[in-house]
Amino acid sequence: MVRNLEYPKKAQNTVKRYNSRGTYDLGAIHSIINTTSVLHVSFPPAPDNPFPAILPMIGVMGSFEYPSASLDEPLDCYLHGYVSSRVMRLARDSPNGLPVSVAATKVDGLVLSLTPNSHSYNYRSAVLQGYGRVVDSDEEKIYAMQLITNKVVANRWENTRVPPDNVEMTSTTILRVKIETGSGKIRQGGPHDEAKDEKRDEITEKVWTGVIPVSEVFGEPIPSATNRVKQLPAYIDSYVTETNQSSRELSLNAVNEP
Repeated sequence: MVRNLEYPKKAQNTVKRYNSRGTYDLGAIHSIINTTSVLHVSFPPAPDNPFPAILPMIGVMGSFEYPSASLDEPLDCYLHGYVSSRVMRLARDSPNGLPVSVAATKVDGLVLSLTPNSHSYNYRSAVLQGYGRVVDSDEEKIYAMQLITNKVVANRWENTRVPPDNVEMTSTTILRVKIETGSGKIRQGGPHDEAKDEKRDEITEKVWTGVIPVSEVFGEPIPSATNRVKQLPAYIDSYVTETNQSSRELSLNAVNEP
């Protein structure tokens, strides 16, 4: 029997409300992170600031030490940032690493019920917690930059001017988050109404219930004013087509009860 690797359950990551929707499976959680375009990263602010800091960032899961590791294996989270950004400065000043939380959410449907309180979303969400350190070596930095670039569009890195020049390498900073723990939460299915409402004809005969599927869909690529490549490259066309199809399938499959 094959057992999937899971993040350890701790006080800070155990799903309590609707715990049946919780998952600690590495593959499921890492997949949500890697398919979410913008991650939200929170970290402790400067001592004179009472508000927790939170930034939208581009990030991806990977392992420089074991580059062939799959999504269902232990991985680090690489975050892309500017050299002088606050999160990077704080990480440099944290000898034990900067404690960060990384959150991602994908919405797959709008769930419309009989009553406002029963409305919901079909969704896939993930939260990772760990310690961030600035990547020092150029080799690991390029590894992470390649991962992040190919997250934007698959195979994009090798179809650009690479490697980055000295100015680009100096201005870009990569934060590697060593993950301590994480969890995910997934909701799928239709509306779940109270039995008392489902038995009332005056309500059920006038209130439409169901799911409106939601999928992230890429539009037709539009060339830039300076573009000189006449034919859309096959790798871009394939990425747009395949990602759109996958997104639609996920949103439609999420309508079904687990």
